[in-house]
Amino acid sequence: MSSTLYALAAIALWATLASLGTALSHLPPFLLTGLALIIGSVMSWPRVLHNRRAWAVPGRTLALGVYGLFGFHFLLFIALRHAPPVEANLVNYLWPLLMVVLAPLLLPGTWLRPLHVAAAMLGFSGAAIAILGARGAGSGAADAGYWGFLPALGSAFIWASYSLWTKRVAAFPTAAIGLFGLVSGVLALLCHALLEPQAALSTRDWLLVALCGLGPLGAAFFLWDMALKRGDARQIGILSYITPLASTALLMLVTQRPLSWTIALAAFLILSAAVMGARIRA
Repeated sequence: MSSTLYALAAIALWATLASLGTALSHLPPFLLTGLALIIGSVMSWPRVLHNRRAWAVPGRTLALGVYGLFGFHFLLFIALRHAPPVEANLVNYLWPLLMVVLAPLLLPGTWLRPLHVAAAMLGFSGAAIAILGARGAGSGAADAGYWGFLPALGSAFIWASYSLWTKRVAAFPTAAIGLFGLVSGVLALLCHALLEPQAALSTRDWLLVALCGLGPLGAAFFLWDMALKRGDARQIGILSYITPLASTALLMLVTQRPLSWTIALAAFLILSAAVMGARIRA
């Protein structure tokens, strides 16, 4: 299986995340994050039973993995319940662009060029249109204020910075992602027990949580890591810009939102900015 197919499989799974998160928005966010991440870690357990060193990573690497998996998903699930889901999803998918913009700050030996700045302005213009368009649509979540978009922007920052910082730690086996998910999931469930009201899950809830854990919060991470280890990271990174369009299209279908000009324009601007950033060579 080629690196491109691994990457496309991961992208297909990630495209379902916002729709699943919206369908489960009635669950406490720590609970949803914890259950899904623990379920997602299960597929690495057989490898660990065969080779216990598969989870032998330095503490710094483990902390980075927990920061990425726990922080990203918790903030995304918060955003999906406190802001209009389609617009929040578009803001979250600024992360490919943020990877380009933040690279000079987080990776030694990289620089920010004028085209990087232009791409950043284009992308943030798309995010602004998504937010203002939600406000103008009169949605109850949007009328409550703009604060629900802050977690979406925070999740984008966390995933971008996590992706860049993985280049500054020692290489780790793909199975170690299961350890990141397990520790993150246990931490989330602990936060749920201390900070959130208890919730009873229906059979439908358990099915959707299992799909979320095994798919976008499980297999997708392993597939993406295998793609990066086998192929050209620049080419694979460009493929990730399929995700916001696929995710937004599926989310609009699930929520039965009509395609407005603001959503279409925001998606076009964010995708254009991301592709522009990816085509700039260091």
